[in-house]
Amino acid sequence: MTGQGSAWVGKAVGGGVPPASLALGELAEEALVGRGGFALSSPAFRHGEELDPSFTACEEDAVAPPLEWTAPPPGTQELALIVEDAETGRLHWAVWGLAGQRGKLLEGETPPRSGKNGAGNSEWLLPDPPLGEEHRYVFQLFALDLPMTLMPGAPRDKLIAALRGHVTAAAVLTARFEGHEVEAWEDEDFDSEA
Repeated sequence: MTGQGSAWVGKAVGGGVPPASLALGELAEEALVGRGGFALSSPAFRHGEELDPSFTACEEDAVAPPLEWTAPPPGTQELALIVEDAETGRLHWAVWGLAGQRGKLLEGETPPRSGKNGAGNSEWLLPDPPLGEEHRYVFQLFALDLPMTLMPGAPRDKLIAALRGHVTAAAVLTARFEGHEVEAWEDEDFDSEA
């Protein structure tokens, strides 16, 4: 969305207006963010704080961060989660099939259903911004007025189409992460005997 839409999305995300298109701007309006006290949080980071490397490409055994949410508005049938990079718009996680009630996803937990991320698989796509660049990763949780019938592995466009017109509330949580240098291999690791 452009104009006023992107201004409120930028405010919800934090850190200015995101140049990339986010699902929040496509599916919701400002009045739906936090409607009825609906909120998303994580025991691993606060809104706007840095993501721990254990949830990024910096660590070999990295997993998705834990998430918790409050009860959505009455009548919610299901919840869907979309995580995108605010700087590039790249999809890092698409999850649905979450019960329409207060709940959580544990660290590294496999969600009920997930779609294709920006790398073409259905897992948590590990944040890996370029060296020295800080990106914002926007966790967008949507309360829906109907249960989803979308099959696992669906791409972003099909997920957005299935959600459009059915979002009754949204909750946003943003994490930051800066690209780090991978530890340099020691010279002897590259030595080889001829």
